[in-house]
Amino acid sequence: MKSHLMNLVALAKADGHIDEREMSFIMAVGKKNGMRAEDVNSVVANSSSVNLVIPDNDSERFDQIFDLVDMMLADGVVDDMEMDFCIDMAGKLGFRKAIVGVLVRKISMGVKDGLPRHQIKEESQSFLNFQKDSHGPGL
Repeated sequence: MKSHLMNLVALAKADGHIDEREMSFIMAVGKKNGMRAEDVNSVVANSSSVNLVIPDNDSERFDQIFDLVDMMLADGVVDDMEMDFCIDMAGKLGFRKAIVGVLVRKISMGVKDGLPRHQIKEESQSFLNFQKDSHGPGL
């Protein structure tokens, strides 16, 4: 969970600072996953010392990129640096380079349209063949 929060913090900092809405989102993600507020604050405070940890299953990879995109949209402004960061993170999470931009935009549109996560995941499944996981059906 800490590595997941670190990814969110890294995205929030992509435009140079963490604004109030982004911090609220990070806090909500931490609390939803059983962390106390002080633990989330500690992760944020120590964000420069933690390395990116790649999830080892497809569902968690999707959840991480979903949360990154959701975070990008948290302040209502999609900064080019944030979009580039999301696309870069999707590639690092094992998504095929050819579909990374499309995936990030598909998640963005789904979130903006108010679709539930599971529906966006299902609609994205057709191109979620991860480069690091050659066996298995995708999600």
